[in-house]
Amino acid sequence: MPFRSGFVCILGRPNAGKSTLLNALVGEKLAIISPKPQTTRNRIQGVIHIPKKKGKGGSQIVLIDTPGVHKPDSSLGRKMMVEVREALEGCDLVLVIMDVARKLDARDEFALELVRRTGAKAFLILNKVDLIHEKSKLLPIIEEYRRLYDFAEVIPISALKRKGLEVLLDRILAVLPAGPAYFPEDQITDQPARFMAAETIREQVLLNTSEEIPYSTTVIVESFEEGKRLTRVGATIYCERDSQKGILVGKGGQMLKKIGTSARIQIERMLGTKVFLELYVKAEPGWRDSRRFVDELDWRRQLELRMLQQGPGEDFSASSGDSGASRQSQKTHSTKGA
Repeated sequence: MPFRSGFVCILGRPNAGKSTLLNALVGEKLAIISPKPQTTRNRIQGVIHIPKKKGKGGSQIVLIDTPGVHKPDSSLGRKMMVEVREALEGCDLVLVIMDVARKLDARDEFALELVRRTGAKAFLILNKVDLIHEKSKLLPIIEEYRRLYDFAEVIPISALKRKGLEVLLDRILAVLPAGPAYFPEDQITDQPARFMAAETIREQVLLNTSEEIPYSTTVIVESFEEGKRLTRVGATIYCERDSQKGILVGKGGQMLKKIGTSARIQIERMLGTKVFLELYVKAEPGWRDSRRFVDELDWRRQLELRMLQQGPGEDFSASSGDSGASRQSQKTHSTKGA
């Protein structure tokens, strides 16, 4: 049997379970998760390596998690939708994931319209079926979606409970074309460690704050120096107003300490080293509507700029020995491994 490989895009409305599905299929936490809509802001690739066995050739599935489909109303929102459209380009299969606990709405129809424009083969993934106690209720839901698009497969799953995932993988493998391995066997994502660290910090902001704070914040890792035993990380949490900055810092710095401690523990698990984490908070009015600022958040663009800054002939690593460019900000908290 030939080696099979391909790119599989996960598409859907906010909070449909795209990132949960990515993490469950890859078996590692690659994408941050929170109950708040539009948690994912960048497309994230996760790689599944399936070895040869019993006469079957090996396979490699490159999953692409995408931001939730929505009508953008800011530069950040428009950048997120660019990420969605770029993920759809050239993919071999689209997994249109739907939350069966919610009624079909304009965002679902918008997602289907994007698939129609690509003409790609698509599976309908009915997520959160564990919330439907009477399985007969799934039939009208399936019929409703089938009227909107000619799906090659309809597969009920629970990404959170990891139910139906083996069936999903088998169906994906059945339609993948023969092709090369795009990533080495020991690589499960294209994300640099510094970007994953930034996302881990932002996840803790999402989980520990409410109202407009989660949507008004972003995180940039300014310095990342990875050693064998200790990794030093310096990061800035950007918000839009001084009042938001006060909430993020908290009384006596307690909120920022809570965010920093939780993030540090997660980063240590990811890197396998102790971590010294310094957090800063800075107000950047209207950053979500600033195309220049939003473009700077793209980690691919950050890598390009840093490679240029290193100069010709110099070694460059996305995850080690990279101190980064500094920004003017107020240092408010630091935490290190015990």
